[in-house]
Amino acid sequence: MTHSERKASRATHHTARGFRNPWPDAEPRGLRDVIRWSLERRRQELAPDPGADAFPIAHPTFATRARDDELSVTWVGHSTVLLQAGAVNVLTDPIWSERASPVRFAGPRRFVAAAVDLDSLPPIDVVLISHNHYDHLDRPTVRALARRMPDAEWIAPLGLAALLRRWGAARVHELDWWQDTRLATLHGDIRVAAAPAQHFSARGFGDRGRTLWCSWLVESSRARAFFAGDTAHHPEFGAIAECYGPFDLLMLPVGAYEPRWFMRSVHMNPPEALRAYEELASTQRELPALLPIHWGTFRLTDEPMEEPPAWTKRLWREKGYDPAKLWLLRHGETKVQADPSSLRSSG
Repeated sequence: MTHSERKASRATHHTARGFRNPWPDAEPRGLRDVIRWSLERRRQELAPDPGADAFPIAHPTFATRARDDELSVTWVGHSTVLLQAGAVNVLTDPIWSERASPVRFAGPRRFVAAAVDLDSLPPIDVVLISHNHYDHLDRPTVRALARRMPDAEWIAPLGLAALLRRWGAARVHELDWWQDTRLATLHGDIRVAAAPAQHFSARGFGDRGRTLWCSWLVESSRARAFFAGDTAHHPEFGAIAECYGPFDLLMLPVGAYEPRWFMRSVHMNPPEALRAYEELASTQRELPALLPIHWGTFRLTDEPMEEPPAWTKRLWREKGYDPAKLWLLRHGETKVQADPSSLRSSG
C-alpha cells in the first residue's frame, strides 16, 4: 500500500460532527462511567501522594540554540518538552499554570512546579499542540507565549486554529492525520507531520470530538523525533514508523493509566508504551532513545505517582535495552544527543 493509499484508507476518523477514534473498542468512556469511577474512588483507599522530595527538580542546562549536529530535550514536566532540533527550538503542549483546569480554585493541581521559568525559555520557533484538554492546552500559557514569542509558528490538529488565534497566536497551522508542513525558520528548516493518536477532545459539556487530537513528527536536517501527545495504544504505530521513521527520539506517555477499565482507551501504561516503542522502532536497526512523559507532574488517575517511572525502568531493564537510551529525566533535566543518526541510517 502506498503512502497516499494509506492516508485515504484512514480517513474514517472524520464524522459529521467532528472526529472519532476509528478502531474497534477505541472510544473513551462516557458520563455514566465517570460517575462509576468517582464512586469507586470513594470506596477504596488510594496510595498517598509521595513526599515533596520524591521528584527532585534538576537545573536545566539547555543552550539558547543547540548546535546543528545536536538533538537536545529538556523535560519541563507532564507533556511539556523543550525540543531543540539543531538550532530550531520546539515546545510541546506547554502548560505553566498551577492547575490543569478551566478555573483557578479547583481541578488537578501541580505536584511539581514547572521546572523551567517561562521567562527563562529560549526563543521558541514552533509550538506543537496535541489536543485541547486542559493539561495540554492552557490558555494563560498560550497567551503568555504569544506575547513573548509573536513570531512562533503554532501547529495544531484540525479545529483549534480559531481558539489559538483568539488567545493571541498569530501564525497558526492546522493539520489532519498524515498531513505535514515544512517551515523555514530563521534558524533552519523543519518538517512537522501529524500522525494518529487514540484519545479524544473536549473542554466543556457538549463539545467532545469537535476538534482533532494527534501525535507529531518533528524532522530537522539532522534528526527525527516523535511526540506522541496523549494516547492509548492503537494499531497505527507501525504505520507511523513506515511513513516517518527511523527516529532518533520517541517521546511517549507512560502515566495516568489506572483504573484500566476506564483509562485503557485513552492512556497507555508502561507495558503498552514499551510495545508502542517497539512498533515505532520496527523499521530501524539502531534503537532510538525513549523519553517517558506524562507522569509525576499532576495526579490525574489512581496509580501511585512513583509507579510509572519505576515500572518503565524495570521493563526496560528486563528487555535488555541499552540503559543509555532510556532518558528517564528529572523535571527540568536536559539531555543532549550529539550527531543523531536517523537521517544518516535512512539515507
